[in-house]
Amino acid sequence: MAAKLKAGDQAPDFRLKTDDEREVSLADFRGRWLVLYFFPKALTPG
Repeated sequence: MAAKLKAGDQAPDFRLKTDDEREVSLADFRGRWLVLYFFPKALTPG
């Protein structure tokens, strides 16, 4: 299991698919501002 991040920790590099199925990584945005928004899966506690 991955370690939990704390406020102020540097995010590890990761890859995600966009809504149009392109794959991007955190490294693709290095040196630029980036906002990540996570939301819970439908009908789950969150």
